[in-house]
Amino acid sequence: MAEIIDFRMQDVLRLRKPHPCGGFEWEVVRIGADIGVRCLTCKRRVLIERRTLEKRLKAFVRRGPEPDPEQVRLALERD
Repeated sequence: MAEIIDFRMQDVLRLRKPHPCGGFEWEVVRIGADIGVRCLTCKRRVLIERRTLEKRLKAFVRRGPEPDPEQVRLALERD
């Protein structure tokens, strides 16, 4: 089974195929079962299933900040 990729808010990703505007780089703007990404060329936002995004990912251009462990713990306690 393939390892799950850890996406973070504000990650900048390079995907294998270009967006119709010609851009290859995307910023992560939403995390969940679907990942929200914004094209850095035309600013269009799209939702992509996590599994699909993992297949299309070519490289991380820049990683977003590490999540604060205390905030993660509090969020998990709320659920």
